[in-house]
Amino acid sequence: MSRITLDAPRQTRPTASAALELLKPITWFAPMWAFGCGAISARSSAGADSSAFWVVVAGIVLSGPLLCGASQAVNDWFDRHVDAINEPQRPIPSGRMPGRSALHLAIAWTLLSLAVAAMLGSWVLAAAIAGCALAWAYSAPPFRLKRNGWWGNAAVAIAYEGLAWFTGAAVVAGGLPDGRIILLAALYSIGAHGIMTLNDFKSVEGDTALGVRTLPVQYGVTTAAILACVVMLLPQLLVVALLLVWSAGFYALAVAGLVAAQLVLMRRLLAAPRLRAPWYNATGTSLYVAGMMVSAFAVSSVIGG
Repeated sequence: MSRITLDAPRQTRPTASAALELLKPITWFAPMWAFGCGAISARSSAGADSSAFWVVVAGIVLSGPLLCGASQAVNDWFDRHVDAINEPQRPIPSGRMPGRSALHLAIAWTLLSLAVAAMLGSWVLAAAIAGCALAWAYSAPPFRLKRNGWWGNAAVAIAYEGLAWFTGAAVVAGGLPDGRIILLAALYSIGAHGIMTLNDFKSVEGDTALGVRTLPVQYGVTTAAILACVVMLLPQLLVVALLLVWSAGFYALAVAGLVAAQLVLMRRLLAAPRLRAPWYNATGTSLYVAGMMVSAFAVSSVIGG
């Protein structure tokens, strides 16, 4: 009796589930939250257009599933060789996104993002172009900004926080947002650089072996943790000062309270940075983003008043 061997057919087309996994929905929250902060910060300058709700919905989709999703697809494509070693279950190395389908998805998603942004206004399009440029420069050669913690973390912080905040404000305002809104977006972008640094503690050995110069690799875990805390704190203190100058004392007090709580948590973080970085991201970072929303309501009240 002859022996029959049944081999699984080689996959030639990507599955919808693999494509969705490549876009990493869990990462969409940060830019969508920042977009929401931007939308709220500009609400007092919004008109009474009945279509405003749907415009905001389109902006949320743009900031999360489209722009952030595109950046994740780009990153996975250019990290496919590393993922084949460290995360072979990812869609590309596992073969669930065969051939160059992941690259094609990254390009298509980038172009779709820009098309949607163009429909939302020239300032939204400008922000989307900047965000896409940062996403590709972060992952793709020759720039590959992610190989240096200063540049790579700055690119992510600007794209996920500052540009998303600016986009939300531009969508609601229907044009260039108020300068005070742009200033808040910039400050919270700077602070987000520290949050990005905390994410680098989990892979110090691997980054060292691969020549990725994250801040923990460059300066050691303890010094990098101190830098991350300082970078997170200083912009928030400037926000408190600005809110006081803008006569938004109640909001300034609220943000100051959130900063004080972060200081308490940071003390515990610095005692064991690598162990407690995930814990701080769930606690201290939550207070940081809460402060973003408080500041958004503050500047809205200032502009509206």
